[in-house]
Amino acid sequence: MDLRRIKLLNYFKSNILYKMKVLITGGCGFIGSNFIKYILTDKEIGNEIDVVNLDKISYAGSGKNIEYMNLAEHKRYKFIKENICDKNTVNSVILREKPDVIFNFAAESHVDRSIQDSDEFEKTNFVGACNIFKSALENGIKKVIQISTDEVYGSINQGSFSEESKINPTSPYSASKAAADIYALAYFKTHGLPIIITRSANNFGPYQFPEKILPLFITNLIDGKKVPLMWSEENPGLNVRDWLHVKDNCRAIWFASQKGEDGEIYNIQGENEKTNIHTTYVLLKHLGLNEDMIEKIPHRKAHDFRYSVSGEKLKKLGFKHLHNDFENEIKKTIEWYKENANWWRPLKKNQ
Repeated sequence: MDLRRIKLLNYFKSNILYKMKVLITGGCGFIGSNFIKYILTDKEIGNEIDVVNLDKISYAGSGKNIEYMNLAEHKRYKFIKENICDKNTVNSVILREKPDVIFNFAAESHVDRSIQDSDEFEKTNFVGACNIFKSALENGIKKVIQISTDEVYGSINQGSFSEESKINPTSPYSASKAAADIYALAYFKTHGLPIIITRSANNFGPYQFPEKILPLFITNLIDGKKVPLMWSEENPGLNVRDWLHVKDNCRAIWFASQKGEDGEIYNIQGENEKTNIHTTYVLLKHLGLNEDMIEKIPHRKAHDFRYSVSGEKLKKLGFKHLHNDFENEIKKTIEWYKENANWWRPLKKNQ
């Protein structure tokens, strides 16, 4: 074979035949499915990327998000129904699929459920994550992105937590995520595992399971039902949450995977800190309803007052929000739930 043909063959191998492959665990859930949609369909990505979705299909993934997004038959999409809590299964999948990057979205995430029974949170959020880290190291994976939460920092009355702030989780949910974060960083320090951690604010948007506050409130109000707002004389719905549209979170996670440094943590703020009572009034206004639709209920145990993280570290790398107009995005989210009642009504019936 002459030199010209060898150079041409090498060019095709490096520029055309090679595709990046990512393994996404928990890709049937709210953020995971939106991330898969972003990877497969958004022009911002610019490259053809093969996606392998590893998910056990828990109750929160039962909405068949991928099917509703028309991604199930996508030529670059593959689904594997397995549980990350099985170490041998995780290793087998990673060994067989040989992904370039792993994004670990798999998690139990509802705080109230973690307070009632924390077993599944410990298994999935910690043991499952550890299985991924171990197998990634053994199989020489180029990068692992651990999807975490701002809740690992706990509550803050003033200012915002940076990536260097001490973690102080309150609920079994946030404690299990914090434990996985610590383990991930230990694997980086000890073994050089190429891992990045993202900690995002409260997400909202389409395809969010209707147990979380925004989709629960929106769907209740659409059906003419009251919304259960946590309330007390001392704290009448004044807990503060920073709202991050899921599209911006997906964009930030991908951005961190491409621009971030191994062993680093990147906070993803929403730029929309609102009290729960304010957010409730926003929903009532958009739906043409009044405060009679509010049902005051007791606060949960150890209810964190305010979550707030600084996103300056990611911004310095060049990240910019595109969906942080809260009023506009809330309006679009309400319209989505109005138009997709056939997606969420069966889920609420089964709760």
